[in-house]
Amino acid sequence: MSGPLLSVRDLSVAYGRRRRVEALGGVCLDVATGDRLAVIGESGSGKSTFALALAGLLPQDAKTSGTILWPALGHAPVAGRDIGFVFQDPSSSLDPVVTIGAQLVEVIRRHLRLGWQEAKIEAASLLARVRIPEPYAALKAYPHQLSGGQRQRVAIALAIAGRPRLLVADEATSALDTVVAAEIVALLSALVAEDGMTLLFITHDIALASALATRIAVFYAARMVEIGPAPRVLARPAHPYTAALIGAHLGLDAPAGDRLAAIPGSPPDPADPPSGCRFRPRCPLAVARCTADPPWGGAPDDGGLCVFAPEPPLR
Repeated sequence: MSGPLLSVRDLSVAYGRRRRVEALGGVCLDVATGDRLAVIGESGSGKSTFALALAGLLPQDAKTSGTILWPALGHAPVAGRDIGFVFQDPSSSLDPVVTIGAQLVEVIRRHLRLGWQEAKIEAASLLARVRIPEPYAALKAYPHQLSGGQRQRVAIALAIAGRPRLLVADEATSALDTVVAAEIVALLSALVAEDGMTLLFITHDIALASALATRIAVFYAARMVEIGPAPRVLARPAHPYTAALIGAHLGLDAPAGDRLAAIPGSPPDPADPPSGCRFRPRCPLAVARCTADPPWGGAPDDGGLCVFAPEPPLR
């Protein structure tokens, strides 16, 4: 089927039974097959809620509105088969009392309908692909017998075992040291290219996003405030929050003594957000008209939710 892999229109999510608190509001975006979309923002910005909503994995008390369509898939996605998830902490996502091999074989048999012996061979092949040494020996190991980086590699193997169309990596590197995180990013990049998967990379680290993504979406206080091609977002951010995130990063080539540019204040209380632009209380460019709902400037797939956003780019 033609069309984007994923099309989201006016997606909103609220939590709570007595008092609804908005966790996501009015998100609109398309994700093409083969896209590498990084979703960045501070904790509580709605990034993980967005990913869980795509897979239909929100808790029962979540109230959702808007539409999520899968034109290229042709049906509602099945978590594990059509969407693979890699979570932040592999110690929580892996079963500590079941061997690595048994966990992989269970997923493979469920989604690929293979026999036990075939599934075991496939499991070893997956471990080799994620660069686990001696994969057949590793099948017999328990998660606690592996390092943190190796556990995350196993989690990636589990995520791709069903041969998904979309791979979601939700803060998959934040629990790892810098060197291991870079290795995991390189591994994700290679696997996505080899299998033709689409990648949704959720992170608070704009440096990792710039290394992996073809497009970047920026979330703040339950709103998507900017989206566009990664080179444009990084070079010419359309929203002051994006510019602040970029400014808060120091590259390895930064001169000695340089200090991070901190973003003043804190994200707003989700139960009581400010009127108008939600970044207004922290924004150095705020003006009187920022108290009204900001317009979207630029194109739907390349612009920002801000009175200072650029005009639509020339096509």
